[in-house]
Amino acid sequence: MLNNNKVRRERAMGYFVGIDLHGDNNYIGILDEEDRKVFKRRNRNDINEIKRVLEPYKKEIKGIVVESTFNWYWIVDGLMEAGYQVHLANTSAMQQYEGLKYIDDTRDSFWLAKMLRLKILPEGYIYPKETRSVRDLLRKRMMLVQQRTAHILSMQTMVNRNKGVPISGDTIKKLSNEEVMGMFSDVHLTMSAQCDHEVIEVLNKQIYKIEKAVLKEVKC
Repeated sequence: MLNNNKVRRERAMGYFVGIDLHGDNNYIGILDEEDRKVFKRRNRNDINEIKRVLEPYKKEIKGIVVESTFNWYWIVDGLMEAGYQVHLANTSAMQQYEGLKYIDDTRDSFWLAKMLRLKILPEGYIYPKETRSVRDLLRKRMMLVQQRTAHILSMQTMVNRNKGVPISGDTIKKLSNEEVMGMFSDVHLTMSAQCDHEVIEVLNKQIYKIEKAVLKEVKC
């Protein structure tokens, strides 16, 4: 006759890890296959410390979930390089499962681990480390374009408000310093226009540099 305790232990073999990641620390929660909490601990954001914490469970860990926060690169890369199966949780898509949270534990780590165990975890794409920097550079370009647009709109508003005529964004981008200096008779309006124009010129140069670098990478 089989020992029930032995069967229960064998059935429970296998761990699911959730990591609630913050700016300077993280909270690890580990569940077994019967949804029992077997480990919890707050740690420093140090990949070597995290690997030491997980080492006793490594052979039985079936997966690790990390939230898709602003600072996930280092921990996901480090855990994948250590041989773990890592999942990136799509935080915006997880709201529908908030009812699964532990009412006696506010730690999101166990919530993440449970969704992984139940195979209902909404996952985000882990962009390859080798090309991730190109994507981030394109995000930087988008930010600079948005800033440039804000300064163009500022100049358009200034011209329309003080002269009663519209001016296109393309026209503003092509204005010379001399043309900007002659736009207004008021010294303070001229200074304001100069500020916008000089920032636009700087942003134009940076946007062009990024586009050139990305196109070079794509051609390679």
